[in-house]
Amino acid sequence: MSMKNKAVVKVMPPQEDAEIAGHLREMLRLLGENPSREGLLRTPERSEKAMRFLTSGYSTSLEEIVNEAIFSLKIDEMVIVKDIEFFSLCEHHLLPFYGKVHVAYLPKEKVIGLSKIPRIVNMFARRLQLQERMTQQIAEAVESAIAPRGVAVLVEAQHFCMMMRGVEKQHSGTVTSNMLGTFRKSKATRDEFLSLVRRPA
Repeated sequence: MSMKNKAVVKVMPPQEDAEIAGHLREMLRLLGENPSREGLLRTPERSEKAMRFLTSGYSTSLEEIVNEAIFSLKIDEMVIVKDIEFFSLCEHHLLPFYGKVHVAYLPKEKVIGLSKIPRIVNMFARRLQLQERMTQQIAEAVESAIAPRGVAVLVEAQHFCMMMRGVEKQHSGTVTSNMLGTFRKSKATRDEFLSLVRRPA
């Protein structure tokens, strides 16, 4: 299996147990709270555990996810996995953004196990992210894994950094897309993808 280097790089996060919790305890103090009061006593440790889970994508690789779930099959039809729910953290404010990812590809000689596509989404969502970068990374990972004739990724998301602070627009949404191969070259193929994504399941 041939994969692009940038899609399979495995970055390990720091494993300094409880050091994050110590900083969070100090942050609570700087915010004017009492880290020793009952409601906050275990908050730094719980928050550290949550952050390690929400950024677990750094310690995951494409090779581990795919794990030989690639099969030889010559078909001409588009494969779509849509409405993949995701949660991520904006790298600018460490606030959540969430939504749905739609992934399509046009097989050449291989297909990938359907459950692997949501796992690829999770690998990139569970990092400090920009929606634009995440969209591109998902597309490039699918392309790297199976070398299809084309890949399309559409991400629809809402960002807490726009909803809770700043402009405070609770109903705004952000849409990003990345088209590779035939999806980029052929308007008809793009239109078919967008039509199928918008069709009720």
